[in-house]
Amino acid sequence: MRYYLIAGEASGDLHASNLMAALKQQDAEAEFRFYGGDKMAAQGGTMVKHYRELAYMGFIPVLVHLPVILKNMRQCKADIAQWKPDVVILIDYPGFNLDIAKFVHRERISKVYYYISPKIWAWKEYRIKNIKRDVDALFSILPFEVKWFEDRGYTVHYVGNPCVDAVEEWKATAPPPPKKEKQIAILAGSRKQEIKDNLRMMLVCASTFRDYHLVIAGAPNIDISYYKKYIPKDIETEIRFGETYQILSESAAALVTSGTATLETAILRVPQVVCYATPVGKFISWLRSKVLKVKYISLVNLIVDQEIVPELVADLMTKENIIKYLGDILPNGKSRQQMLDNYEEMNRVLGGAGASRRAAAEMVALLKKDQ
Repeated sequence: MRYYLIAGEASGDLHASNLMAALKQQDAEAEFRFYGGDKMAAQGGTMVKHYRELAYMGFIPVLVHLPVILKNMRQCKADIAQWKPDVVILIDYPGFNLDIAKFVHRERISKVYYYISPKIWAWKEYRIKNIKRDVDALFSILPFEVKWFEDRGYTVHYVGNPCVDAVEEWKATAPPPPKKEKQIAILAGSRKQEIKDNLRMMLVCASTFRDYHLVIAGAPNIDISYYKKYIPKDIETEIRFGETYQILSESAAALVTSGTATLETAILRVPQVVCYATPVGKFISWLRSKVLKVKYISLVNLIVDQEIVPELVADLMTKENIIKYLGDILPNGKSRQQMLDNYEEMNRVLGGAGASRRAAAEMVALLKKDQ
């Protein structure tokens, strides 16, 4: 069968690549065409466009690049219509992908499957109307999403979380990490705007713990020169690319910008502080209280429905707060052991490895049923 996949950022590229590998095991004649990244390309098939040409975040960047975004959308629709896949598989990235789903459904080109649901339970709940209308099957990777969607009349398939798969796969071949004592990991996000807003303050605060070496986990689509713009000259650090799990496994603790990385950090059992600075922080905090439908922004806290990692968002992300909470989770810190204990509960709720395999098996079974 012919599979057209669309992933718009680094985490989507990772999870889509694992799904592609699993689909090949289920379907020996699988053909792939995709918008994605290097990890997807390694699985074979044809890359139409790299996600670095798609990943715009925030109102201003999206507005500035709107002509490019609309052009990409038109090209993607035309390419899908011409290739005529058996199914279009959308991976997160809702601003782009929900429009693609609407087009594919309206033109009756193929089935539409969504892998890694848009986080409409956090905001833009109205998008559930689009999903009900345009998406034939949704494959969830977060356990609390099942009830949320079912309460609104839409049944989803919970397949487990692919981050567990990715970490377990890495562990199988990773070298033993050194003792976790004298390193702090800095994960400042995968987009330029996140790095611009967060990296400098993260480094300034972490550098107050003078006995610790600071390591930045570089995002694969960001050039090293961009990171260097936001590293204070008086702070010693290093940047390593393609080694996020290794860096975390070596570290006593981490400062992490909200996103998939918070979950990966918890799966690796590394204590963390979630940091997410924004311009006009007080206004964003007020807006968050009015717009967001959930109590937390980090996946770790959402999964267990309690705050097990501190969330320093918008105006809460101050130097004083970061230093305080980071000190609390370093070795001998008062909150470290409790956070590690809470991670075990989170991992129990999340479930074991095999998400990609389960998702692929269900997708192929559904497609064969509809033939």
